[in-house]
Amino acid sequence: MKIQVDVIQGRGSPYEFGYKQGEKLKEMPLYNAHVKRRSKSMRSYNTVLYEARRWFLELAPELWEELEGLSEGLGWSLEDTLHEYGGYQQDWKKSGCSTFMIDGVYGRNYDYHPKTYDGRFVFWQPEQSKGYSSIGFAQRMIGRMDGMNEKGLAVGYHFVNRIRPGDGFICTTIARFLLNQCATVEEAKDMIKQIPHRHAFNYSMTDANRNSAVVEASSKGVAVQPEGRVSCTNHFTVKREENRHRTVESESRLRSLNTLAQGNPAAKQLFYYLNHEKYNIAKREYGNWSGTIHTAVYDTVNQAVHIGVGVNGEPVTVSFSSWLKGRDSMLKKINGTLPGALPVFHLKRK
Repeated sequence: MKIQVDVIQGRGSPYEFGYKQGEKLKEMPLYNAHVKRRSKSMRSYNTVLYEARRWFLELAPELWEELEGLSEGLGWSLEDTLHEYGGYQQDWKKSGCSTFMIDGVYGRNYDYHPKTYDGRFVFWQPEQSKGYSSIGFAQRMIGRMDGMNEKGLAVGYHFVNRIRPGDGFICTTIARFLLNQCATVEEAKDMIKQIPHRHAFNYSMTDANRNSAVVEASSKGVAVQPEGRVSCTNHFTVKREENRHRTVESESRLRSLNTLAQGNPAAKQLFYYLNHEKYNIAKREYGNWSGTIHTAVYDTVNQAVHIGVGVNGEPVTVSFSSWLKGRDSMLKKINGTLPGALPVFHLKRK
């Protein structure tokens, strides 16, 4: 299947950005997919408005403003908007994601099912005191699958387990909290300990000081893996009792990543390692919720991103540092191919 990802750029008020995103969403095929999903969402989980609002205002109040704007732009109630896009008390299916963290460069494959994928790559620069500017792949409107902020923090997540979930936020919203509010790996580690977690996930991260970490988080607590990790996949190494019964594939992929990481490869080479199937990291298992949909390599020191959609592609390079200085990107779409994936209407290339 040939797909396209929309590139969205915004600056200024979080409320106005949310409003414009809501208006834009209604014009996209993605909107019909979200409306169709609502009946299942209503049965799958509950969201307590006052409780979620309290957490948003404590952790990242500007995101609550964005949700309010999104509600107005969609013409939905705030309760419905929070339920669908707030990321509080929602379910998450299995997925497999692979990450490198080498000398200030953060490279990641997002492996999942195409039908759930929003297909949105977002540049965002808020007005002063409304959180940090960021760039990355968006999910659930306000959430991020992976990204980098203006301070050089890059973050992504890796599914581990969804057995016995607790009341809390899902991975996409947690990634956005970190990008909005944290400048360094140390700050991100501290914030993750404050957030209530719905499911068990690894959160991998790198900053412009060339520090890296993998944090194991779930409703049962948070643990930080030993220092010196250069890669991450889909199992816990500290809280092993929370792993799924089968971690053989994840452990094998981690060993492959560690081998490829030897010699500190450059950012573009990391893209090829992750994206080209000959290195045995990229996958086309889309029907099993673990096919590679996008690859992103964030250079936190030089504030550049190498991105691609699908597998066996060539990266598009974006200068985030130039964009932060006011130069809008000429990039409007990112095209790619998901070999063997069944057609998904809202992602089809026009």
